[in-house]
This record gives sequence, structure tokens and C-alpha cells, in this order.
Amino acid sequence: MTKKKYIGQLVSIKYSDRPTPIFGFVINYNEEWTLLKYNPVDYVIDGYIILRHKNIQGFRRDSNEKFREKVIMLKKQHLPDISDLPLTNLETILSSLTKKYGVFQFDLKTEKACYLGKLKSFTTSKLTIDYLNPKGLWTKQMQFRPNDIRTIEFDTDYIKSLKLVSKKSKHKT
Repeated sequence: MTKKKYIGQLVSIKYSDRPTPIFGFVINYNEEWTLLKYNPVDYVIDGYIILRHKNIQGFRRDSNEKFREKVIMLKKQHLPDISDLPLTNLETILSSLTKKYGVFQFDLKTEKACYLGKLKSFTTSKLTIDYLNPKGLWTKQMQFRPNDIRTIEFDTDYIKSLKLVSKKSKHKT
């Protein structure tokens, strides 16, 4: 994506190694990352997603995307403006998300598994998170190679739900 004219418009983005495209409204982008209001299915907006450009095959804005956009706009599904979220580098992104939202989710090269957590530490070769499991429990620390991160989601219904459970569990102990 090279033209700022797509900001505020719904596009689909296809990775060369994933079967399904990712849909969303473009909020901001740079050479390495694109920030979208996430449209995971049909005419629903659910949080945000940041996409690493590595392995992106292309993006589209044709009649399908325009129709989705029209329906979503008619439903008035708007999210707060977060265009000031820094897309400088991965460490800055994850630090900002941890500070502002408490929890983020990311996928690696495959869409078969995702990891939720908050940033614990970061080096160029190792990213450590406090891991939030699918039951809403903070169970362990996990380490990943930063360059393997493909997508980052935040402020979604799933993440907010697990945050609620984790807060409730914390108060019981």
C-alpha cells in the first residue's frame, strides 16, 4: 500500500502463505506495518489489527470491499481514533499496546495458533510476554523470535472478555 488515499477505507489484504484475506479500515501505515480497524467477518468491526507487510501478496478494494464498507458505515460501527498509535517498530508497538490496553494477541507465520499477553521484555532476538491463557489465567512467561510475528490484534471482544475473567480470577485469590 503506497497511497494515503486508502486511509479510512475498507480493504482486504492477502498474505501469500495464508488462505483467507484480512479485512479492515485503514487507519495508518508505514513501510513495515499497517494498522486497521478489524473486520473479521461479514459486517462486524471488532477491535484493531496490525499487519506486518512481510509476505503480503497484495491488497484489494473492489466492489466486495466497498459493499462491506457501506453496510458497516450504515450500522455506525465506529471505534475510537487511534491514528496516533506509533508504528515505529515492533518493540514500540508492543510497549504502547501493553501500556494502553494491557493485553494484545499475536499470530506467527501460521494462523493456527495465537498468543495473548503483555510485553515483559524485548531484544532484537527475543520477545518475552506474560501469557494469558484461553481460560483467562496468567500462567507463564513465553518467548518468541520478534521477526516471526505476523499480525497483532488488540481491543477485540475476545481479548476484552479474557481480561475480564483474569481480573475476576485475580480478586478470588
